[in-house]
Formats: sequence, structure tokens, C-alpha cells
Amino acid sequence: MKAMLPGSAADAGKPVVLGEAAEPDPAADETVVAVEAYSVNRGETFQLDGGLDRRWAGWRPGKDVAGTVVRAAADGTGPAAGTRVVAHPPAYGWAERVAVPTTSLAELPDSVDAVTAAALPLAGITALRLLRAAGPLAGRRVLLTGASGGVGHYLTELAAASGADLTAVTATAERGARLLQLGAAGLLTSVDEATGPYDVILESVGGTSLPRALARLAPGGQLVWFGQASREPVTLDFFDFFKGPDQARITHFDYTASDATYAQDLTALVRLVGTGRLHPEIGTVRDWSHTADVITDLRGRRIRGNAVLTVG
Repeated sequence: MKAMLPGSAADAGKPVVLGEAAEPDPAADETVVAVEAYSVNRGETFQLDGGLDRRWAGWRPGKDVAGTVVRAAADGTGPAAGTRVVAHPPAYGWAERVAVPTTSLAELPDSVDAVTAAALPLAGITALRLLRAAGPLAGRRVLLTGASGGVGHYLTELAAASGADLTAVTATAERGARLLQLGAAGLLTSVDEATGPYDVILESVGGTSLPRALARLAPGGQLVWFGQASREPVTLDFFDFFKGPDQARITHFDYTASDATYAQDLTALVRLVGTGRLHPEIGTVRDWSHTADVITDLRGRRIRGNAVLTVG
């Protein structure tokens, strides 16, 4: 079958190439999904350019897909062949077909198309789980950094619907304009503009952003660190932290750690989209032959929200 294969990390213009890959060999608890659309995540682009370890030999990208089950799981779990689904496989999804554990997919209603669904998994699951990590947000002041990506759009809409007074930080006002429509109470282009204090800070930039955000935390507040989009290491002087807000805390967030399965969270996200309470921000939709171009645009921050590729 055809699949996107990792290109040369040394050639920025060819992060992936279209080639041939073996058909999926599913385990007993895995379905085979014919992929109709997939989205590209920033973490996958880091892996492709060598910024993150490729965790196993033969790795191929692809964690966010939507399509149709063409082979049901042998153990009888999961949906039947012919069922439309959204899925979050561990990898290999940028292909014509992919094997997916039945605990990592959800059925799609007719009201949610494949392009919309493909934008949900990683960003949507991350947003849901971040909100759980942050705790109840009604009436609380929240600061969200790096807010113009896919996770940021979902977080903003979900947090605002929960009653949060959320201020979003984006690189430019243009990139963040949609966040105001989704319920953000304020929009800033730098953490330095934030006055605080904030009860919860959701920090995804790293580098100098984290300590500057931390200084704006309220006593007893929580900073949840969930990303490093700047790709710059964080240097934190804990003596300054101890002099800061009383009883404040820093939480490191890992979206894979949860009591809920991916299937449960995907089902919740699909329900929210289907009932008009969640609106995926899709910055571009292109044929999968343009995947390399999309990755280049993502690296250059020329796409707001999610980028979705359709498999023809």
C-alpha cells in the first residue's frame, strides 16, 4: 500500500516521501482502518527532523486519522467493518490503511465528516485531559500560552464553556483572533503583557516563557506545563519560585497518562462536535501528496489551528 515515509532529516524540503509500505498486520484487539484523512501534529514534525527520538525501527508518522473500518478486530471488540471512525493509533496513520487498537477509536455520526474528525485526536484529547488536570475552572482566571495551535483552540473553547476567565497568549494578534470568538476574555502577544495573578496557567512554550508566566501565578495557584513549542530548554531558579506565590505548584503534564481510554475521550469529543459545542479550527485541507509542504508551513507557523490531509 502507499504510505508517507520519513524523508531525510537533513533535507528540510523533503521531511516525508510517498512510497510503499507493508499492509497492516493487526493484533487480535486491533481493527484495520482505511484512512480518508489525517492531521499533522507539531510533535511529529519534530520527530521527522530529528528533534525527537524515533522510538522504534521502522517508525512512520501518523497519530490522528479518520476513515472506515475495513477489518474488524479478531477478538470481537470494537466496531464492525464498514463503520466510520476517528482514531488515535500510536503511529503509521499517514497511509492508505492503519491498524488501530479498539481502545483508541470512536464511531462517527453522519453529522461529523472525516476532515473534521481527523483534527480531533491528539489536540482534542490533550485539551480534555489538561482541563481535568487543571481542576474546576468556573470563575477562575486562566492564562494560556502558545494558544494559537490546535490544542489552544480546543482549550479556549472548552475552558470558556466551563466558566473560565481565560487570557490567551499568541505570537501575533492575527493568529489569535479566532480565540476571542471561541470565548477568550483577552488576547496578548507576550507573557510580559499579562498582569495576573492567575489561578491556573497552562504553559506550552517553554524557554523563557515558563518562568515569566510562573511569576504571574496567584497564591495557591497551579502552573501546568504541557509543551515546549519554542524548543528552548527551561531554566528555572527555584529560589525565585520559593519567593513567589505561597503554596503555588508546578505540574508536568503527560497526555498519555489518564484513567480514560482514548476511545472514551474521542467519543466525548465527537459528541461535543456533533452537538455544536466544539468547533475544530482547521487552517488548511490539502491532498496528502502535499504533506511535505504542509509540514514546512507548520514549521514556519503559517497555519493556524490544525492541518488536515485527505487520502485520495
